[in-house]
Amino acid sequence: MAKNEGQTGSAGRFGARYGRVARRRVAEIEEEMEDDHTCPECGKNRVDRKGTGIWECSYCGYKYTGGTYRPQTPGGKTVTRSIRAALADDEE
Repeated sequence: MAKNEGQTGSAGRFGARYGRVARRRVAEIEEEMEDDHTCPECGKNRVDRKGTGIWECSYCGYKYTGGTYRPQTPGGKTVTRSIRAALADDEE
């Protein structure tokens, strides 16, 4: 009998259902969600997901909204960069 060598990860709960690509995407999203994230307020790697789109730093207690599965979305990064550039132009 063959021995299962691979690690299933968080998507192992789906078994053989939904296809390999879908299970891999779910595992990648959940792994990224559980990673350490940097707090925008204090700079510590202590940000955890509290609910859908709600993130909180367990060190300083700073709570903010972000993406569903990551604390900052690509669109949010673009907006932040644009605001920073506009403020820098105003100062000059």
